[in-house]
Amino acid sequence: MKKMSNKFNKCIYIGIACLVLTFTGCKTPDLLVKTENKNVPGAFNSTAAKDTVSTGKMKWKEYFTDKYLTTLIDTALVNNQELNITLQEIQISRNEVRARKGEYLPFIGLKGSAGFDKVGRYTNIGALEANTEIKPGKEMPEPLQDYAIGAYATWEIDIWNKLHNAKKAAVSRYLSSVEGKNFVVTNLISEIANSYYELLALDNQLAIVKQNIGIQTNAFEIVKLQKESARVTELAVRRFEAQLLNTQGLQYTIQQKITETENKINFLVGRFPQPVKRSSEPLSSLMPNIIHAGIPSQLLENRPDVKQAELELMASKLDVKVARARFYPSLGISAGVGYQAFNPSFLIKPQSLLYSLAGELTAPLINRNAIKAAYYSANSKQIQAVYNYERTILNAYIEVANQLAKISNMEKTFDLKSRQVDALNQSVDISNDLFTSARADYMEVLLTQRDALESKFDLIETKMQQMNATVNIYRALGGGWN
Repeated sequence: MKKMSNKFNKCIYIGIACLVLTFTGCKTPDLLVKTENKNVPGAFNSTAAKDTVSTGKMKWKEYFTDKYLTTLIDTALVNNQELNITLQEIQISRNEVRARKGEYLPFIGLKGSAGFDKVGRYTNIGALEANTEIKPGKEMPEPLQDYAIGAYATWEIDIWNKLHNAKKAAVSRYLSSVEGKNFVVTNLISEIANSYYELLALDNQLAIVKQNIGIQTNAFEIVKLQKESARVTELAVRRFEAQLLNTQGLQYTIQQKITETENKINFLVGRFPQPVKRSSEPLSSLMPNIIHAGIPSQLLENRPDVKQAELELMASKLDVKVARARFYPSLGISAGVGYQAFNPSFLIKPQSLLYSLAGELTAPLINRNAIKAAYYSANSKQIQAVYNYERTILNAYIEVANQLAKISNMEKTFDLKSRQVDALNQSVDISNDLFTSARADYMEVLLTQRDALESKFDLIETKMQQMNATVNIYRALGGGWN
């Protein structure tokens, strides 16, 4: 009866100690709480119709129809080094999920050991062994050997969901890495498409320069003949020659830009420098795609960077819960079963059986500075994630609004530039005729030719910006990754 009373008293004392640990450990510091703002305007501009059809949901092979461009993109999605690095980051995040999942499951293992031990006679253990009465022939061997084999298990009971929340945070970061990969794909496709249209523009500019070299060469020959007939001076000959040389020099400048743009594409595609196959059609003949911007709230679903920021925010919130749980008591259970003996022949006898079972409840009492610091840091990172999420949404909205305005403005600019080029082409013909008939000064011819060349360059540049705007709006709407 007395023995039962002692056990009961021990249980009471243990229960009181557990309550003390629990109440002292559960007190957590107060933190500043900030929630994210997901509100976006109803439309991208005042004139935009609230149409839920979004170009960003189109597959990139449906949006880009140039066979040379799609071949480049297909190759880049396999060989691009940055994309492949991002794919490995996904594997790392997946392994982190596996590691976190294993932390709240029991750890079970097997172990075996063998050794010997010789203690000094004038030690507490040695003196006890010397004074122990053992029957003859049963003396303890010296040195004392030790053999053991068995199984062990440890398990932390996840009372406060600390380990489960850590796994959920790892899952969110894994999904975030997937969205990060999608964002890399979107940017990669748009960068290749922009570089491809830049390459086409340079080809067109080079063709215009070569055409102008032919025109200026003919004009130069005419001026030399007119000089021989004393109709113009040597000054006119030298000015025409200087203009011709300047245009010829411009040809090599454009060829250098073509080489650099080709190699930029080769780098994105993941290959060493080589000629880039491309369309030979005039850039001006390309028609921009019809754009459906949809509504701003669709960016929350379509844009990979927005979804990535949202998942990072979810993970940071779970990190705060994990850090808070460190203030609470943790319960661990350990167990073991096996055999141990000083002679291998005794190892598998029933008398050599041993087993253990223990529970451990621990909670921080004094000097919780490290836990507080981790808790405050987790909260600060969560607030950072809120601001980053809001910034990402704002940036996505502004990008779409800018590109929509650019598409509209470039369309109007291209129309005006086309009319300017037509007018200056006619001016070149008129000035040449007037100069031949001695009714116009040679400077008028030179200035008209220069203005015509610049206007053609501007027209090609405008068309390239118009095509780039269609690429950038597709990326801004979240297209390319699906």
